[in-house]
Amino acid sequence: MTAPQPLIAGNWKMNGLTASLAEARAVAEGVGATRARVAICPPAVLIHQMADALAGTPVLVGGQDSHEEEAGAFTGDISAAMLADVGARLVILGHSERRAGYRETDGRVARKVVAALRAGLEPIVCVGETLEERKAGQALAVVTGQVRGSLPSELAGHRFSVAYEPVWAIGTGLTPTTPEIEEMHRAIRATLVESFGPAARAVPILYGGSVKPSNAEEILAADEVGGALVGGASLKASDFLAIVKAAG
Repeated sequence: MTAPQPLIAGNWKMNGLTASLAEARAVAEGVGATRARVAICPPAVLIHQMADALAGTPVLVGGQDSHEEEAGAFTGDISAAMLADVGARLVILGHSERRAGYRETDGRVARKVVAALRAGLEPIVCVGETLEERKAGQALAVVTGQVRGSLPSELAGHRFSVAYEPVWAIGTGLTPTTPEIEEMHRAIRATLVESFGPAARAVPILYGGSVKPSNAEEILAADEVGGALVGGASLKASDFLAIVKAAG
C-alpha cells in the first residue's frame, strides 16, 4: 500500500496583510527539494494575490473555511466555489476554533466537506479533543467519533487529509508526548480504514498544535504522522521552511 505523501500546511489564521506576501514568496523560493507537499492557507482576502504570487511554484494555496452552500443569503460567508475561483486548491474545515467559536458540529463539517469536493478543493479536516476530555480519558473516543461524523462517504476516491489538533495544545506551546501522538494517529488511521477501506492508508494524518522548528523533527518522525498543520510558525518563512525541511 502506498505510504502517504507528507503535507505541511501553514494556517495563517487572522494574520497577514498584503506586505505579508513577501513571506509566502520566501517560502516558495526556499522550499527546495522535499518529499512533502507544501501549502499556505492565508486569510481569504489574500488568496487571490497569493495564488498569483506563487503561480508556477510548488507551494499550494488554500482557504481556512468555506460554507456548505454554493451561494445564497449568507452575509460574510465564503463558498468553496469562491475559494476555488480565486486560486485556492485546498481548504481547512472543522478547525477547533470554528467548532468552539462558531458551534460547528460534525454534521456541518461533513456538509462543508461535500461542498468543497463539488468545488474541486482538497479538504483538510480537523479533529481534536479538549483538555477536559483528555483528563476524563475520553480523548480517543471523542476524536474517532469526530472522524466518523465529519468525514462523509463522498470522500472515497478523493484526495484529502485529516489533521489531529489537540485543542489544549493550539497556541499554548504545549504538545502531547510522542507516544500520545502516536496512539491518537493510529486510532485515526484505524477509523479511516474502517470507513474507507485499505485505500485510506494513503491518507496523510497531520499533527497540529504548537508545531515549531524545535519539535518538528521529533513529531514528524512519529508513527502515522504524515505532515503538520502549522499555526504561528507558518507566519515566518524561516520557521516554516525549517518545519518543511524536517519532513524530509
